[in-house]
Order: sequence, then structure tokens, then C-alpha cells
Amino acid sequence: MFTFSAPDGTELACHVRGSGPPLICVPGGPMRASEYLGDLGGLTAHRTLHLLDLRGTGTSAIPVDESTYRCDRQVDDVEALRVHLGLERMDVLAHSAGCNLAALYAARHPRRLSRLVLVTSAQWALGIRPTADERLAAARLRSHEPWFAAAYATYERLLAGQDDVDYLYDAFFYGRWDTRAQAHAALTDAQTNDTAEARYGVDAAFDPAATRAALARLDAPVLLLAGALDGNPNPELVHRAAASYPHGRVVVQPGAAHYPWLDDAESFVASVEEFLAAS
Repeated sequence: MFTFSAPDGTELACHVRGSGPPLICVPGGPMRASEYLGDLGGLTAHRTLHLLDLRGTGTSAIPVDESTYRCDRQVDDVEALRVHLGLERMDVLAHSAGCNLAALYAARHPRRLSRLVLVTSAQWALGIRPTADERLAAARLRSHEPWFAAAYATYERLLAGQDDVDYLYDAFFYGRWDTRAQAHAALTDAQTNDTAEARYGVDAAFDPAATRAALARLDAPVLLLAGALDGNPNPELVHRAAASYPHGRVVVQPGAAHYPWLDDAESFVASVEEFLAAS
């Protein structure tokens, strides 16, 4: 691990794992410590992962100004990491809500990206958010699972805005609701900064029309990886997002939900590494 300073003086932490060319990793959550990414299914065998703890998460410092938790205000943190590493251009992988930060970075610094991987991302930055009906439709793909009835009932209550909901619905975010997935999900609260989460995705952080216009200048190839069982977003929304990237392409991983490196590590690593290694 090493630390570096954001432009406002906040001390940020970056965890380094693996070997090979560097890959900057931006976590989701939103505002969940990068620890949950693990080794991204063994991607460490091919790449040196630089796992950024966003401000106020993991081992990064809490900023003086909490308004800097906004997604658009963290673009400068990603750029500060690039400068610290001395990279002219960099490969970036982002997951889930972190893909909004990656999209805003791409819009603001299009010449600083070599390749961009966006994993299971609902692109709020592009004005694309899944509806409750879309999320529930994806959940019903799991109706054969023994845990479905109880989990679906809690998911319906959650999406209706009820706050007396337990975490049974977590099962829909994993292609296999096994002991490993349950252990991964159980760490969510401890790894997430709730104050930062509430500020990260506020409407004021995004200007979808301006972001789409800026991304039209992006010459970097972009891989958008969707989980076939994911509802947040479903593959159709990922295809919609891909239209905003001039060199974007979509891969849908069968049997995967929101954490595809846990659902099928071999498939995930093969897709990502093939994309990153392409000439």
C-alpha cells in the first residue's frame, strides 16, 4: 500500500496486488472500501492492481469538506493517482457505482486513458438508471432458487422505499448464493461510508448531456461487462450505455450477477485480460 495527496490535501490510500502492467481499479458501493474487490478473480496473475480507496473509505482519510464525496468532485483524486504513478496514459477498471466516476474521468481526461473496463455499471453519469420493475424482472430469473420467495419479498419492500428491510435480497446480486457470496455480502456495511454514500450520487453531481458530448472525443477502447442475471443494471441497460462510448463493446457473462469475478472467475479474467491485452 502507498498513500498520496489529493489536490485538497486529503490523504488517499492505494493497495497494490499482483504483477504485470498496472491496472487502476475504482471501487463501487457507492463508497465501499476497495477490499471487496479482492484479487478480481485472479486478475493479479496478469496485472498489477492498484486498488484505490476513495476518500473516506478503507485506509483513505476523511476529507475536511464532506461535499467532496460527490462523484464529480472525486475525478481529481483519480487524476492525482495517475500523476503520482507517473503514467502518461493508464488502463482503468471500475465496478458498479465506481463506473460513474470512471465515466466522468474519461469525459474530463480522454487522452489519459489507454483502455477502460466498466463492470456491471448503471451509468447514472449518462442518465441511465434501472427502474424498480427492471430490477424485479431480473430478480424473477432466480425464481427456481430455494431462497427466492423470501428474498423477493424483501427486495420488493426495499424498492418500494420501505426501510424495515433485512438483507435477504443480497442474494440477487450474486450468481451463486453460496457461503462465499454470503461472507462477501456480510462485509458490505463495515466497508461502506454511509455519509459518503449518501452524497456520492446526488443529481447535482451529473450532467448526462454534457458527459455524453464529452465522451464522443474518447478514443480509448471500452469494455462494458454485464452479468446475465444482474438487474442493477440488466444487460439491455449496459448496451444502452455502450452507445455513448465511440469504441465501446459489451460482453455479457452467463450465470453472473453484480460481482462476476466471484460468480465465474475464469470467465471474468479471460474477458478482461483479452480486452486489456489486445493491440
